[in-house]
Amino acid sequence: MSLHIEMEVKQDVLCIRLSGELDHHSADGLRDQAATAIEKKKIHHIILNLENLSFMDSSGLGVILGRYKQIKQLGGEMIVCAISPPIQRLFEMSGLFKIIRLELTEEYALQSLGVA
Repeated sequence: MSLHIEMEVKQDVLCIRLSGELDHHSADGLRDQAATAIEKKKIHHIILNLENLSFMDSSGLGVILGRYKQIKQLGGEMIVCAISPPIQRLFEMSGLFKIIRLELTEEYALQSLGVA
């Protein structure tokens, strides 16, 4: 199964919705698309909706961490939402939840950033 990437900009927030598998085959595509969107659309925050992500390996964690660092340098925040239990466990084991906030839904994440 491949990775499907959907991106939507709401004010200065980039909403990234992933479905399928984020692995070493698809990590570069996500990295390039997200980095380009952040630079060209004046993005300050990222919401990562992982509701339909079925698999992620260390390459996926690396891409997420890289975009976190990119958005943090701009003074922004990354929020993960709608995460499935296996992917949540991977985030917990990697320690990413120490730096990236988790919200239940994309709507809650948007509201917490002041975007309704």
